[in-house]
Amino acid sequence: MDRQIDKKPWWRQKMGYVIGITAFAIWGIYFIAFADHSRKVNMDLQKVTTSVVINDNFQDYISITGTVEPIKTIYLDVIEGGRVEKIMMEEGNMVQNGDPIAELSNTTLILEISNNEANVARAINELRTARLQMEMNAMELQNKIVQLEGDLLIQKRDFDNKSAFYKEGLVSMDEYLKAKTNYEASERSMKLLKESFRRDSVYRGIQIETLEGSAARMEKNQGIIRQRLDNLTIKAPVTGQLAALNLEEGQVINYGTRIGKINILDEFKLKAEIDEHYISRITKGLRANCQFPAKELSAKVTKIYAEVKEGRFNIDMEFDSSKVTPLRIGQTCRVRLELGDNTPALLLPRGSFFQSTGGQWVFVVNEDGIAEKRTIRLGRQNPKYFEVIDGLQAGEKVITSGYEMFGDAEKVVLKE
Repeated sequence: MDRQIDKKPWWRQKMGYVIGITAFAIWGIYFIAFADHSRKVNMDLQKVTTSVVINDNFQDYISITGTVEPIKTIYLDVIEGGRVEKIMMEEGNMVQNGDPIAELSNTTLILEISNNEANVARAINELRTARLQMEMNAMELQNKIVQLEGDLLIQKRDFDNKSAFYKEGLVSMDEYLKAKTNYEASERSMKLLKESFRRDSVYRGIQIETLEGSAARMEKNQGIIRQRLDNLTIKAPVTGQLAALNLEEGQVINYGTRIGKINILDEFKLKAEIDEHYISRITKGLRANCQFPAKELSAKVTKIYAEVKEGRFNIDMEFDSSKVTPLRIGQTCRVRLELGDNTPALLLPRGSFFQSTGGQWVFVVNEDGIAEKRTIRLGRQNPKYFEVIDGLQAGEKVITSGYEMFGDAEKVVLKE
């Protein structure tokens, strides 16, 4: 016989679906609330470089390249322009002070000098003639004084006689007064003539001194003018090596043209370029070790050039010993420039990560082989290490190779 079958509730009929939906919902809530949503990238461990943060003494130095230069360079500039007739020294030769290097010709200069010499000679002759004329005038004035002194003696004697005769009544008053007038007039003339001679002597002395000074200056100027002819022969001003000689026979060069230089090879110096990042830390007197193939030399900073070009500036360093041969101009060496004393610090090895982060953050590797992004602060640096100020501890492992391949990932999963 038939039996009535009870109908099951819908939820029992759909039990499989209910359990599945409930499990998915619980998983979704857990994923949203507790799962790691950071951006990750998987990377082969062999493709990255990791370094360990250490505690050690920070050696405050930078490594730069120095170029050997002469301690002093004398430039050759043309003093008198002209046409190059002969070149007597080749570039690279050693020269002594006064050795002729080249000869120039200048016909215009020769004519100019000849005219000047003629003018100077004429002026000197005119000065000498004027001096002679002054001396003749002085002699003439002296002759007049001598003659007047003789006339004065005669007139005095005549006056004395007339005076005596007049008292005895032997001559008239008119003759007596005439003799007296002549004598007194001559006496006044003598005083005036002597005063004129005294003043003329003072004036003549000053004028002669002036004329002699003018003549001496003219003769000196004449010597300078003749020196211009000597300047047509270009000579070495010092002893050294002739370098960068820019001359060709037949070439016409003007006054002031730079034709070469002479390097003084008694001593040498080093010139080096440094990144402007260190400009505030470079001072005169800093010590440096220079690594040459033959030996190591010590030096110190002697000059800092203020101008910065393309993010770099120059310094000069002089060796402690003047006997540093054999060195050649243009030779380069590695220089370790000491910026300060060694101090204990937390050190992170240098790497190309700095180009990507500027030293503001790094990827730190944990025990699970996952590198996480962490903010740090770096201080000084040398060619091997960065000084860590904050953000890292000794023993931690950091990815120090470039970060370009990680993109914008916040974690790097390192796999064997």
